[in-house]
Amino acid sequence: MEMKKRLTLELRNKKPSEVNELVLDNCRSDDGKIVGLSSDFENLEFLSMININLLSVSNLPKLDKLRKLELSDNRISGGLEVLAERTPNLTHLNLSGNKIKDINTLEPLKKLPNLHSLDLFNCEVTMLINYRESVFTLLPQLTYLDGFDADDHEATDSDPEADGDGLEDEYENGEGEEEEDDDEEDDLDEEVIDDEEDEDDDLEGEEEEDGVDDEEEDEEEDGEDDEEDEADDDLPRGEKRKRNLEDEGEEDPEDEEDDEDD
Repeated sequence: MEMKKRLTLELRNKKPSEVNELVLDNCRSDDGKIVGLSSDFENLEFLSMININLLSVSNLPKLDKLRKLELSDNRISGGLEVLAERTPNLTHLNLSGNKIKDINTLEPLKKLPNLHSLDLFNCEVTMLINYRESVFTLLPQLTYLDGFDADDHEATDSDPEADGDGLEDEYENGEGEEEEDDDEEDDLDEEVIDDEEDEDDDLEGEEEEDGVDDEEEDEEEDGEDDEEDEADDDLPRGEKRKRNLEDEGEEDPEDEEDDEDD
């Protein structure tokens, strides 16, 4: 895909001034030069143009706020003075996999006072004797060269000078999301506990109601028995005895005597 078309896609109906990060990796440059970029990208802080067959950065526009520039896997061999002129606040520059052969080619980078990290991995210049010492001497503002400082200490993943402030911000945002997820899980746990407590309260209420109903039924039965006893007390003694015998399924002896007389 041509660089101009890729730019259009990356903008996604935004104005150039609204773009902070721009990735144009693996598209096709025009005869090894940058096309489509302009100073209208005034708020651009991160620009990546990896493997686009660049021969020169001469067409790079003025980008005062640009801090991180990725130019790895191209064919750049010089002309770095353009970077000093048009990206004065650059802090990170990746030129790995290019055609940088001499230490002197890097001299224009001395005019980038904020340049803390430079990557020249897989460039021919790295094969020179005392390569690292020479680069750190030429560019005293550097903290990291090819991912290591002057004492051969590797840059850590959390080092803001090695990764850039943007990556640190992404890490902080990720922590915020995890905290929100944790808060959501806590809220869900509290809701589950509340639901369980409500269910327990409902069960206790039902048990209490059942207990009340059972007591009322027992009282009703006791009341019916008392009424029957009172009715029996009102009957004459003979009638009461006869009724009791009938309830028990026995015959009255007097009735038996009457049957015998007959």
